[in-house]
Amino acid sequence: MTDLIAMVAHHGYLIVFLVVLAEALDLPLPAALALVGGGAAAASGTLKMSWVYAVALTAMLMGDTIIFLLGRYTGWSLLTFLCKVSVNPETCILRSAELFYKRGKKILLVSKFIPGINTMAPPLAGSMKMRYAQFLWLDFAGTTLYVVAYAGLGYLFHDFVASITRGLQAASHAVGIVILIGFVAYIGYRVYLFRKHRIYRIVPRVQVEELALRLKSQQADSIVLVDVRSHGYYDSGAARIKGSIRIEPNNLQEEIKRLPKDKDVYVYCT
Repeated sequence: MTDLIAMVAHHGYLIVFLVVLAEALDLPLPAALALVGGGAAAASGTLKMSWVYAVALTAMLMGDTIIFLLGRYTGWSLLTFLCKVSVNPETCILRSAELFYKRGKKILLVSKFIPGINTMAPPLAGSMKMRYAQFLWLDFAGTTLYVVAYAGLGYLFHDFVASITRGLQAASHAVGIVILIGFVAYIGYRVYLFRKHRIYRIVPRVQVEELALRLKSQQADSIVLVDVRSHGYYDSGAARIKGSIRIEPNNLQEEIKRLPKDKDVYVYCT
């Protein structure tokens, strides 16, 4: 934190631009902290607040546009890649898709403030074939709120930010030890969660050809084929596999009650 704020104070707009762009490109850099540092630097007269806003807004929109377009042309594969660090990649994707389903595209207005969703929102919007003009407008509004909030926070509380920076500099050795302990604890916690949930990574699968043979055989009456494509990849006019039924994956608690208990259930998704 100390180093980043000090870099913002000395290198100004370039650091704000690079850090914000990096976070928009889903790299693990703290854009919020850079914005707080930029706001504090503007309050002290080192930078101009209007330029901090302009630079940060440009960087965020540029990064979000790149990720949006990658999401459009790579689809689910990019979303899965972004969720690799998650304990359960399928849950990571489904949670983001569920927010789009329940809140609509306007979730982009506040997605920057929601950990996890801020990473998934642009590529998810792209993969759902959202019109770029609509995405850009909503993303612009959400990014403006985000930049104003954090840069404004740094501007209003610049004395507090400065005192924290001085305190961290004075106790840099102790802070380094605390950060190291916290990092080790975090890694241990992630390993624990990974081991706890690893059973959910093992999903029984069947080859298309094998299922097709079963559907053509006398076993067809003992099979239920279910379409569970996420919202955005399915609508009332979408083509389905013949004989399949549709259930909404974002409403599984109710939908699953419709499934028979005496048949083999096969599901297919995006």
